[in-house]
Amino acid sequence: MKIKSPKDFWAGLMFIGIGLFFLIVARNYQMGSAVRMGPAYFPTVLGGIMAVLGAIIFFQGLVTNGPKVPTLSFRPIFFISLGLLLFGYLLKPIGFILSIAVLVFVSAFGGHEFKAKEVAILSVVLVVFSVLAFVKGLTLPFPLWPAFMDR
Repeated sequence: MKIKSPKDFWAGLMFIGIGLFFLIVARNYQMGSAVRMGPAYFPTVLGGIMAVLGAIIFFQGLVTNGPKVPTLSFRPIFFISLGLLLFGYLLKPIGFILSIAVLVFVSAFGGHEFKAKEVAILSVVLVVFSVLAFVKGLTLPFPLWPAFMDR
């Protein structure tokens, strides 16, 4: 059997694996019904849908021609993960606003090109949106600025 579209083949296999994982894990919980959903209902339904869609994509990868899987680049994975870790670690000492700025700048190094002006504009937009959505809208108790500035 020849794989004609490796990208679809591996994506379908991944969806099948994740869907089956949720189906297996959800067996340990009470299912319930559509009217009174138990804790297993949503993961079971979602896992089943993922597995079925994965099977469709998987078999489509065997039948139709498609692009090859591109080589994996570790640079974006590294810098985005580093940005997220720094955000979580720096949130309390330097505050929400500066942590988001650090997150955006560090994660931007993972891209193909880094333009400081564009990243600064994106950082300001994300800070404003995040403060409005999470601090003002959802009233989450994030410290906005470093602790030494509150005194």
